[in-house]
Amino acid sequence: IRSIVHSDPHVLRVLRSLRVHTKRIGQEWSVGEMVAAAGIESFANVLIPIAAVLGVAFSLFLWWRVSHVRVMSVKSRGTGLDQGLLGSAQAEEEEAEIKVAEIQAAIGEGANSFLFTEYRSIAVFMACFSLIVFFLLGSPGGFSTAWTTDKKGNKHAPILANGIFSLVSFIIGACTSILCGFLGMMIATYANGRVALEAKKGVCPAFATAFRSGAVMGFLLTSFGLINLFVLLLLMRLYFGSDWDGLFEAVTGYGLGGSSIALFGRVGGGIYTKAADVGADLVGKVEKDIPEDDPRNPAVIADNVGDNVGDIAGMGADLFGSFAESTCAALVTASLSSIGRDHDWTGMMFPLMLSAVGILVCLVTTFVATDINPAKKLSDIEHSLKMQLIISTVIMTPAVFILCMVGLPKEFDHIFIGDPTKVVKNYYVFFCVMSGLWAGLLIGLTTEYYTSNRFKPVQDVADSCRTGAATNIIFGLALGYKSCIIPAFAMAFAIFVSFTLSGMFGIACAALGMLGTLATGLAIDAYGPISDNAGGIAEMSEMGEHIRERTDALDAAGNTTAAIGKGFAIGSAALVSLALFGAYVTRAELTLASTSLLDAKVFLGLLIGAMLPYWFSAMTMKSVGKAALAMVEEVRFQFNTIDGLMEGTTKPDYSRCVEISTKASLKEMIPPGALVMGTPVITGIFFGTHTLAGLLLGALTSGVQMAISAANTGGAWDNAKKYIEAGSSEHAAMMGGKGSEAHKAAVIGDTVGDPLKDTSGPSLNILVKLMAVESLVFAPFFAQHTANGLIFKIFGL
Repeated sequence: IRSIVHSDPHVLRVLRSLRVHTKRIGQEWSVGEMVAAAGIESFANVLIPIAAVLGVAFSLFLWWRVSHVRVMSVKSRGTGLDQGLLGSAQAEEEEAEIKVAEIQAAIGEGANSFLFTEYRSIAVFMACFSLIVFFLLGSPGGFSTAWTTDKKGNKHAPILANGIFSLVSFIIGACTSILCGFLGMMIATYANGRVALEAKKGVCPAFATAFRSGAVMGFLLTSFGLINLFVLLLLMRLYFGSDWDGLFEAVTGYGLGGSSIALFGRVGGGIYTKAADVGADLVGKVEKDIPEDDPRNPAVIADNVGDNVGDIAGMGADLFGSFAESTCAALVTASLSSIGRDHDWTGMMFPLMLSAVGILVCLVTTFVATDINPAKKLSDIEHSLKMQLIISTVIMTPAVFILCMVGLPKEFDHIFIGDPTKVVKNYYVFFCVMSGLWAGLLIGLTTEYYTSNRFKPVQDVADSCRTGAATNIIFGLALGYKSCIIPAFAMAFAIFVSFTLSGMFGIACAALGMLGTLATGLAIDAYGPISDNAGGIAEMSEMGEHIRERTDALDAAGNTTAAIGKGFAIGSAALVSLALFGAYVTRAELTLASTSLLDAKVFLGLLIGAMLPYWFSAMTMKSVGKAALAMVEEVRFQFNTIDGLMEGTTKPDYSRCVEISTKASLKEMIPPGALVMGTPVITGIFFGTHTLAGLLLGALTSGVQMAISAANTGGAWDNAKKYIEAGSSEHAAMMGGKGSEAHKAAVIGDTVGDPLKDTSGPSLNILVKLMAVESLVFAPFFAQHTANGLIFKIFGL
């Protein structure tokens, strides 16, 4: 075997791909060693698809359990004789169930209609942007179709192939993002009425149904995202062969496609849901003094549809984008190290194996919430959801250690840009992942403290409502600003530890660690909108005050978990953006010295980048305001012109409000999307790679803080309102409950916070990620054609 290795370089490459390292060349190879090496690669190729298949199977199992909750259809309505034979109570219950089915169908129809309309608009964008991707990545070599060989004898695929495969990756990532959002919306609209019906039996059945429904989305998204990327890599590997630089450069299009769709999904869905929410609240609650989700409110169906298209489909696409980008960042940085140079397939697949292990851990953890220790009373709900995060984090810790020992070489190098010979040990990566995993938990617990009405910050905001809306807004803004402190320190600690130990690869692994329990995070995040919809259905179908009390408790906990989910998304966005920045610096052929803040071009980009989140937020906030203005006018018009509407004898025109939200969201999502997608391309071409590097850092620094503040401020205002409405404590009862002046002030605060927490805030983390991955994808073009910027070149600067 030793003589064959020395005589045939191809055999050497094969052995390297089996994790037989170069330091063993010249030693005797035992059959056992080669079998073990081959087994390790097989381990990676088996673990990833098995975990993905188990995740899909488990989600189908949970869907099956949710389907056991019976929803009566209109066709099953009894005859007049049947109604006479039934007792009055049973007849009323059957009538309520039929109303639930009708309302559920209306919400599902509205959500489907909007998503299909939105996806048709996005398809046009995908077609246009695909051409840009192909042109910018295929043109640096004049659309060359010839394989090239570098000085070391390594073959590289044609430039044209990079453009084609990047285009394919972009389309597959975009389609996967669309699929994840659509499947999430399907299960949410399927489950919302069932949660409302289960609330009649008690808190435990309703909670279990809502959580199982959220878990269906969590496992489907993570499993599809993982298996699609893995299969894409296997197929592209057949063409690229030993050219792993080209392979992992092309696969970054997967993350670009995912985040592109996430941006439009978050912005469009956020504008839709908040336009309806603001219109329904301002006219219904404040002016007409009717309850939330009252069927007399013309905007109530649009509001509930918005929960699904914004908080479910948009959020699903957002977190899929985080997963795709963090994985691609880790793959690119690993391919530049000795792991990629030695063609260590198992080591390269470590980021995907990390996500696979996360699916298995979350699968075990889910049974704790639904079967082993479910919430049995109202006060148990938040605790049960919080324990999901804690348990999954604890179990993930030893699992990651084992994976690092098995899946990574003991030592590897070429990780640090400034010191390529510095050695990284496999257990260093374990600490990198742990820094992200536990920082994510700390961010989640901090978010809970600042947004849950069980704790003092939100209670202080509620107390400020006694003196009016102005003091409520002042207290809420202060809470949001203060809530940035601990997450900023947590992210700074994770970045310092991971970069010190393993460079930019360590930061990418920290981001994956923060998303390691993504299936659980998605489950508790999707749980919130599903519970919110269930409360709306219970109110519209007149199921009774005690049922609404239970669904309100589920919804209040859901507001907190939604804020926790946003915290995870924002924290991981910061880490993955920094990792993508490191990969961009390498691909754009920059050095640490050339990206110094003392460079005028870099500092110029830094200032502009720090401004972009403010510009973007202004656009999205104004878009919500314009759409909400049209909604308020329509709701007022219907209340003033439809006879018998306030008395409940006439139905409002729900479809008109749905139409207003749909048209407004599709029209208003284009300018913010164009700003985010166009800025890196314009900056890279006209101002060069140095200015673009500064732009990415500036957007990251200010965008993360703004996103945390906006999400937590809005969440706190929402739960302060629910705290006053519930009146479950002596302090809350002093506020006067629903309809009081304090409650009206809380509603105004909640209305102001709606676009902050559900439109601008969640979209900002996509802004920083998307600009970073877009810059990485187009870095080869910028480096070859516009490294110094056309503007600076024209003026000789």
